Amino acid sequence: MQYSKPKMERLVKNNAELTKRLKEIMKEHELERSFALKALYHSDVKDGGRFMKDYQDLP
Repeated sequence: MQYSKPKMERLVKNNAELTKRLKEIMKEHELERSFALKALYHSDVKDGGRFMKDYQDLP
């Protein structure tokens, strides 16, 4: 499964829990949004993460 920034942005936009988690990562680690999105992808989506199915279902 390949990281796609547009898909990740859509996933976060459609999920309140991921939106909250993204903001926490940005604040906690002082990251820009694009880097925080990648971190969120690797922690909660990739390799059987809780949101992997939702990510794969996006067009």
